Amino acid sequence: MSVVIGRRTALLMTLSGLVSACGARVPDSGTQPDPAANVAPEVLAMYGALEDNGFQIPAVNPRYLIPENIRTEVDLSITEAPGAIIVDPWQRYLYLIRGGNRALRYRCAVGDQGRSFSGEAVAQYDRVWPSWRPTDNMIRERPDMYAAYADGLPGGLQNPLGARAIYLFRGGRDTYYRIHGTNEVASIGHATSAGCIRMYNQDAIHLAASYVRGARVLVLTPEQSASAFGAYVPKTTPYTGASFNQDPQSAASPATTATTGQPGYSDPGYAYPDGFPDSPYSSSQN
Repeated sequence: MSVVIGRRTALLMTLSGLVSACGARVPDSGTQPDPAANVAPEVLAMYGALEDNGFQIPAVNPRYLIPENIRTEVDLSITEAPGAIIVDPWQRYLYLIRGGNRALRYRCAVGDQGRSFSGEAVAQYDRVWPSWRPTDNMIRERPDMYAAYADGLPGGLQNPLGARAIYLFRGGRDTYYRIHGTNEVASIGHATSAGCIRMYNQDAIHLAASYVRGARVLVLTPEQSASAFGAYVPKTTPYTGASFNQDPQSAASPATTATTGQPGYSDPGYAYPDGFPDSPYSSSQN
């Protein structure tokens, strides 16, 4: 496989990160800045609230719509056929290959160390608002978190798989790894999941409508990632969300609810660019 991203694009990505990291902090005047103030209207619309098959998907809080998290089309010279999916878990991006050396790039969350999918697979099929059951290994390793869901959980806003899931097969067999949506929007850009590849629900819907069933999925090795995209390290650090089965009423953060209008979890321990203080919506660990 040969992957080359335009040097100008890569440089712009790097410079964008440096500006974000080094920008001067505005003294606290007692008034919270509007997180949507610097987000383009078309981006707000792309990640706005929407109704989907009877479910009301909340808008992604604008504070998470930093440039590196926004779905965009990029130059990508690659030998893979259009419709293939390339996942770079090291830079935490998913690419849907198009023709003419172009690709759609989505920000994603990936598995934490030791639980990530690797190698090749086939995007066998997708499901709308899929049901979910933790694997036997997940139940065995974390019965406190997963045993309550041993009989499965129907699709919906509280389901860890979100609005869409693409099922990855290898050798004709289910790998039990998925590319899927999530309501845990603060986890996007982190290595935090139980191995699956998470996306904003809005992006998961977009990808499920655009990918090719039966297409090849390739998850890059560190060497492939560095060769294609350089030794870029995401600014985001490990995310620690609330327990999946934590009582939403006891865990709700008043600040989160006031800001987003949605139930949320206080999560002062995780670090996102500039240290955003909350993790809105529901928490999940897949």
